[in-house]
Amino acid sequence: MGVAVGLVLVAFGAILIWAVNATVTGIDVDALGAILLVLGILIFFLDLLWLHSWAGGPWRRTVYVDGAPSPRPYGWWPKRRRVVHEEEVAPGPPGPSGPPAGPPPP
Repeated sequence: MGVAVGLVLVAFGAILIWAVNATVTGIDVDALGAILLVLGILIFFLDLLWLHSWAGGPWRRTVYVDGAPSPRPYGWWPKRRRVVHEEEVAPGPPGPSGPPAGPPPP
């Protein structure tokens, strides 16, 4: 959503700088356009940076294997350590051996 807001601010800022020739008392339209343009660019890049740190969203699952870690595709982002402890559950009591013999007698 921040990418869209940033692009909208960039568009409004560009329109105010280069397309509007109105004079308003107390407001410099070109300065307002420049502020919106710079703010939109800043929001756009900060949101891209934030999205990159999530690296795949909630549907990404990482599998850890004993040994050396796999290379990180994220670039310079700091490594995060995630430890998953899985417990082995003992099997329950033995159930009936096989399917039932058939319907009950009449």
